[in-house]
Amino acid sequence: MSGSTGQVVLAPLDLAALLCSRVCHDLISPVGAIVNGLEVLEEDKDEETRTFALELIEKSAHQASARLQFCRLAFGAAGSAGAQIETADAEQLSRGLFEDEKIKITWTIARGLRPKNQVKLLLNMLLIAAAAIPRGGTLTVEPIDGDRGFRITGAGLNARLTTTTEDLLAGNPAQPVDAHAIQPFYTGLLARDCGLTLSAVAEGETVVIAAG
Repeated sequence: MSGSTGQVVLAPLDLAALLCSRVCHDLISPVGAIVNGLEVLEEDKDEETRTFALELIEKSAHQASARLQFCRLAFGAAGSAGAQIETADAEQLSRGLFEDEKIKITWTIARGLRPKNQVKLLLNMLLIAAAAIPRGGTLTVEPIDGDRGFRITGAGLNARLTTTTEDLLAGNPAQPVDAHAIQPFYTGLLARDCGLTLSAVAEGETVVIAAG
């Protein structure tokens, strides 16, 4: 369904269902790995194999926890209407989810309370930027427009945006929004709620996503 601006409008129940599907998709992999590790512990008595299984369980549990905490802030209510969120919490959760041996984060946004939807927007922009550097690289998070907006630069080998990202951010997708497309579509909703304009540009080994 299209609104008066020509942008796609999802029914509240459809939006909620698609976001839930996205969260479940993010958790399937680490939770499945935990289950597999537990099955190995039950069935295999080889000490080396059991040690590997324990390491898998530990790593996957940390991944699941990091994703849950991030999704709670990026997609959840995160407090009552009008609530503010500390940007330091957003930085901590972002480093916990994304920063590893493949990805390094440079974060220059000042610590302080910001309206919750601004912080949710920032986290969702990070999801898009991180997905744009599948082989790893760097994520640079910085303020723009007098601290009113954000810019995230993802740099890495084969950095790229999907062909549908720009239209989804603008709220004008050519195809129906499904669970794979809901996250960038939701990012656009957040930006418009904050009175900010989103842009996403890929050039060479760099992707820049800005809201200002």
